[in-house]
Amino acid sequence: MNIYIASLAAGLLVGVVYSLLHVRSPAPPAVALLGLLGILVGEQLVPVVRNLIRGESLRAAIGLADCSQHVLGQLPGRHARPDLLSQRPPLV
Repeated sequence: MNIYIASLAAGLLVGVVYSLLHVRSPAPPAVALLGLLGILVGEQLVPVVRNLIRGESLRAAIGLADCSQHVLGQLPGRHARPDLLSQRPPLV
């Protein structure tokens, strides 16, 4: 139930921001795509910051958070190898 309340709150916040920027919903495609990009990048900030607080370097923090896989998806030519999946550190 909490996830639904959080989702509603986030939607209300976005609605307020759209209103302040005088952007109608649904937003123009460029605005909507930039908003989605912001969501994806913002979602990855929490695990990166957690790793930075633990004392990891920025490069290690980004690697441990596995940001590129989530933001970019499965890139061409980078097929998942089962032997490498078992070596990945646990996600926090």
